[in-house]
Amino acid sequence: MSFYLAFKEMWRNKGRFFLFSLVIALITILVLFIAALAQGLALANKEYIEKLNADLIVFQEKVELSTSTSRVGLDKLNNLRRVPGVADVGPIGFSSGSLVFADGQEALDVALVGVQPGKPGMPPVYNGNSFRSDRGYYAVLDGSIASRNEVKVGDEITIKTIVGSEDKFYQFQVVGVTDGRQYLYQPSVFMPLQTWEKIRPQASIEGQNQSDLVSNVMAIKLTDPENWEAMAKTIESQVSGIEVVDRKTAYQSSPGYSAQQSTLNTQQGFTLLIGILVIGGFFQIQTLQKVPQIGMLKAIGANNKIVALTVIMQIILVTFIGVALGSIGTFLLTLGLPGSVPITLTGSTAILTIATLLLIGPIGGLVSVRLAIKVEPLTALGM
Repeated sequence: MSFYLAFKEMWRNKGRFFLFSLVIALITILVLFIAALAQGLALANKEYIEKLNADLIVFQEKVELSTSTSRVGLDKLNNLRRVPGVADVGPIGFSSGSLVFADGQEALDVALVGVQPGKPGMPPVYNGNSFRSDRGYYAVLDGSIASRNEVKVGDEITIKTIVGSEDKFYQFQVVGVTDGRQYLYQPSVFMPLQTWEKIRPQASIEGQNQSDLVSNVMAIKLTDPENWEAMAKTIESQVSGIEVVDRKTAYQSSPGYSAQQSTLNTQQGFTLLIGILVIGGFFQIQTLQKVPQIGMLKAIGANNKIVALTVIMQIILVTFIGVALGSIGTFLLTLGLPGSVPITLTGSTAILTIATLLLIGPIGGLVSVRLAIKVEPLTALGM
């Protein structure tokens, strides 16, 4: 009976209810878009470190876990390897550069990542081969560069960096392509560590000597990854001048990460709150407009349970239609956006967000349910 009454009223006033479903659809698009933007920006910031084939990250002490200011000399490499429980160590260097295209395309800002082949920090190669030497002008590309800019294994690429006050251009051969490995919102170009040291932006044109070679951080693989907290303290006690953290702590400490995610999550929360208020206000007005009809139903024998279920059914149906339309609209919107927009929405995040949106309907409509139950038949009929 409740479903029949709810559907019958919606069908007779389908224009009004459909328009309100569109309002819920717009709220759904906004919430899903913010969720996708938050996830996309987080991924663009942390992707390389999150996927790193290591258990711990070594920073220089007292730099607040900043990869850009951290300097860990290669003289600490052997000291780290000698710590019991450490399986392998790999130095990693970070800098910025530009990928220059010969066909007139706009230069692409990239993260230049220096790694040692076969060591922690070197990404897996899914197309082509990894470089096998610490020297040489060979590159493994982030998968997003290869797909968006149509660069393939065997191509020659030009990387521009600034050394002193001059632009320097270097030719690299693409030997492999990995998956998405963005670092600080930029796609990554991986190269041998010593080559990275030669081409990275520097204040002086004169290159550094091999004895001065440093990395920004070092990645550590453990023989027992489950024991990483104790191992971090052990490593810090045995090797001086360093700070050791896990991957999650490392990327959460990157510049702007926490503030950015807090801002976007706050926006998403306020949007959900607005959705609850809008749905609650609409159904409250609906209930006030049909007080005489509710009084008539009660007068001919309908109890409060039937009335409450009817209102709840209407709220659920309208919310479901609106969320379904909004989800489809969001999917079509993401298809039309350029690849440079950092929009990512995984299945788990989408399901959680949609489930939350489906819940805000009944929550927002609780006031109208209470109002419908309190209607007195004689008062509603003017008697």
